[in-house]
Amino acid sequence: MVWIEFLLCLVIILFAGTRLARYGDIIAEKTGLGGIWVGLVLLAAITSVPEIATGISSVALVGSADLAVGTLFGSNLFNLAILALLDAFHPYTPILSLVSSRHRLLTGGVIVIIAVAGASVLAGEALSGISLGWVGIPSIAILLFYLLVVRRMSRPERNEPPPSAASSRYQKVSIRAVWIKFALAAAAVIGAGIWVSFLGDEIAQVTGWSTSFVGSLFLAISTSMPELVVTFAALRLGAIDMAVADILGSNMFNMAIIFPVDLFYTREAVLSAASSVHVITAAAGVAMSLLVIMGLYFRQKRKTFIIFSWYGIALIVLYLAGFYLLFSAGMD
Repeated sequence: MVWIEFLLCLVIILFAGTRLARYGDIIAEKTGLGGIWVGLVLLAAITSVPEIATGISSVALVGSADLAVGTLFGSNLFNLAILALLDAFHPYTPILSLVSSRHRLLTGGVIVIIAVAGASVLAGEALSGISLGWVGIPSIAILLFYLLVVRRMSRPERNEPPPSAASSRYQKVSIRAVWIKFALAAAAVIGAGIWVSFLGDEIAQVTGWSTSFVGSLFLAISTSMPELVVTFAALRLGAIDMAVADILGSNMFNMAIIFPVDLFYTREAVLSAASSVHVITAAAGVAMSLLVIMGLYFRQKRKTFIIFSWYGIALIVLYLAGFYLLFSAGMD
């Protein structure tokens, strides 16, 4: 029964997440925001609503720091695996060879922010006294760094004019109606996210698997379904910069979510309370992000393996290796 409920949650998140992305695209066009900024801020925030709901409900309602942290770190890995899939579905040219070089700064920010979170988990109780109340200083630093990177990335695109009425795809759409539909879709995603957090704890009890593994695999995949749908839709539209910015922006946003999760986990700093096995997924996230930076610097004109670029294969291998190590650690 728990698996049927889990599948139902996936369907709800997928359906509502798709609607969120479409409404976000309408809002983005009517405001004239640039593609990278839309992917980094608007779409990343939209598609990360399940991570927010699951992370907060995991600590506030279930009381599990491992489920929350595992979901966020695991979602990062799944998002980067999505990038490998995007590359496989894009013909001939490696996808990272076609995007703006500004993604290097964004990827560098992703590496820094994941590394700080992973180091905080590794330090554990050694950092428990370094906090404001029960909120850890690393959580605050991660949020501030996220805001700094977003501000830096948004500067060059703010002066772009909005599209003319003739070129607009949504000129007959009411912006007020879009906001209402956006709110309804967001409510559905949040509700499913709260539900799936309870199911994750139940799956851990039924299977005997660790909550670290359940959070990092099952919850991470389910909450990343909106990213999967949005990025492939953007790829079909030819908006590659937006697709890549959504993935990288979602990873940064996932780490920024640690701050509100920390606010709701009133026992102690949530990163200090999380199991040290999450260092595995944090290290894998850093390694996979380094591969992305390499792909952005070494812009090949043709794919190495016909379907996959060299970094696409490497991203998939690291993704599978990370979860194998996490599963093995959880079984010890």
